[in-house]
Amino acid sequence: MPSSPEDTTDHADPSGPPESLILHTTDNGVSWITLNRPEAMNAVTWDQRERIIALLAEASADPAVRAVVLTATGRGFCAGADLRGAGATGERVPGDVARTIRLGAQRLIAAVLDCEKPVLAAVNGTAAGIGAHLAFACDLVLAAESARFIEVFVRRGLVPDGGGAYLLPRLIGPQRAKELMFFGDALPAVEAERLGLVNRTVPDDELTATARAWAQRLAEGPTRAIALTKQLVNASMDDGRAAAFAAEAMAQEINMTTQDANEGVASFVERRVPKYRGV
Repeated sequence: MPSSPEDTTDHADPSGPPESLILHTTDNGVSWITLNRPEAMNAVTWDQRERIIALLAEASADPAVRAVVLTATGRGFCAGADLRGAGATGERVPGDVARTIRLGAQRLIAAVLDCEKPVLAAVNGTAAGIGAHLAFACDLVLAAESARFIEVFVRRGLVPDGGGAYLLPRLIGPQRAKELMFFGDALPAVEAERLGLVNRTVPDDELTATARAWAQRLAEGPTRAIALTKQLVNASMDDGRAAAFAAEAMAQEINMTTQDANEGVASFVERRVPKYRGV
């Protein structure tokens, strides 16, 4: 399966361990996952993908992590998938491509959608192919004014992968989604915000500070309530009304057993600012 970077991307061979190519820090309850392969516009290799998936799983399981920020270094957010690091696979047989997509791009996007903590994308530059879908899968999207989004697949004669045909129609409707996917034109961040793909566009030099402020607000919120809300909203795009109402009732049942829910009610009655602990 070919990679999906922009035409102008000059790929360098992946070098260094995934830990150096995917940076990770935790600060004040926020897990920062940073793509760090700027010489290749942060096109992701298989090893990098696995590290991102693992870090998102760790964020879900770690009560000390209450929000996640996904961002990148350099002038690109993610130029797509670079599969040259996967090694030779020999002669292709029927089923190989579908298996590669299921175990690769789709697992990466599912890891973002299924993360039990809110995931914020801070898009610092070009997001193309799976890179665009990685951003669109996040719960909130901030974009630098210089950022742009490209459904690059049609330029290569390819079908979108990484859940693109699932995500885009749900975010902006089928007609707009088809326009982006049929033509593959670059979509500036401001236009992406107008369409509803981006929550907020900010000056380039304010992106990190804005992402930090938003992430901190999430980290100080009622973690389980936010997680359950995320599940409800994501499922609502697929479920009918009866299933959505049943899921909502169950989420309420589960959330009312948390300390944060009790704190929220108590703080309201006592007319004070709530202090959520994420439990």
